[in-house]
Amino acid sequence: MTEIPLDASRTIPLHAIDLPYPLLRQGKVRSMYDLGDRILMVASDRISAFDCVIPNPIHHKGAVLTQLSAFWFDRTSAIVDNHRIASSPESIAEAAPELAATIDTWAHRGMLVEKAMPFPVECVVRGFISGSAWKEYRAHGTLAGEPLPEGLKESEAYPTPIFSPSTKAEQGLHDENITFDQMCDIIGMELATKLRDISLALYTAGRDTLRERGIILADTKYEFGQGSDGRIILIDEVMTPDSSRFWPESQYRVGGGQPSLDKQPVRDYLEDMVGRGEWDKTPPAPELSAEVVQTTSERYLEAFRRVTGHELYERENHD
Repeated sequence: MTEIPLDASRTIPLHAIDLPYPLLRQGKVRSMYDLGDRILMVASDRISAFDCVIPNPIHHKGAVLTQLSAFWFDRTSAIVDNHRIASSPESIAEAAPELAATIDTWAHRGMLVEKAMPFPVECVVRGFISGSAWKEYRAHGTLAGEPLPEGLKESEAYPTPIFSPSTKAEQGLHDENITFDQMCDIIGMELATKLRDISLALYTAGRDTLRERGIILADTKYEFGQGSDGRIILIDEVMTPDSSRFWPESQYRVGGGQPSLDKQPVRDYLEDMVGRGEWDKTPPAPELSAEVVQTTSERYLEAFRRVTGHELYERENHD
């Protein structure tokens, strides 16, 4: 992770990433560049909602996601290995000198990682009932078709954290909650059991760390892969606002939705447009207002500050 605050004056919002290296894959947020036995993983400032990529970039978002993941990689390596090779610009350029010429594009938003074969499931751990889990529970009293305790209220803590895997959908499609037995059918019982146990250990470590910082880790998603030597490694991003629900503990109330340190202002703005009949949640997504862009950027920076204990930037002005 970056050890000292960055200089905000050197950053510009980055929606599209165009680097002169073989493009391995491009997702909603990240672009993956093939460097042989390694990958340069670069997080843009793109943001998505309702499975649509929004035209506006959210300034600083890519750096927040990358540097928060590096923070957690540092703190969870005793639980499971991860794919990070280097995450500071200097260490990346030293490890892969061919990248030095484009450092201004990927600095702080890029991470050099080892190649891995991703497992075709996502490992979700839920400590509190919210989102798609609450919708299913409210309708059927179940999660992925399996019964949950009666009488739960929205945003209430489960008696114990629940491991809740999902399918890993192609871009533009929805992930679907599945049972642990279905996960076993996909990847085998032995591997599924290992991933479940690792995920629960990671969640516990993250939950306890965040509790000290006044943040509730309501739920989070982990992705794993197999390294070239066969070991299980943690990949992609880890306990960021894009892969987790962070709730400020001081504002937590059982029985409804919660304020969150993520892209909720984007969802609210778009939901208002849907309510007015100005959008139907299909591509292309509409542009956001300047106020929503600024508010969302500030949310990501606040999440970084509260989780790590220091500012991402050395300047107070992040415009």
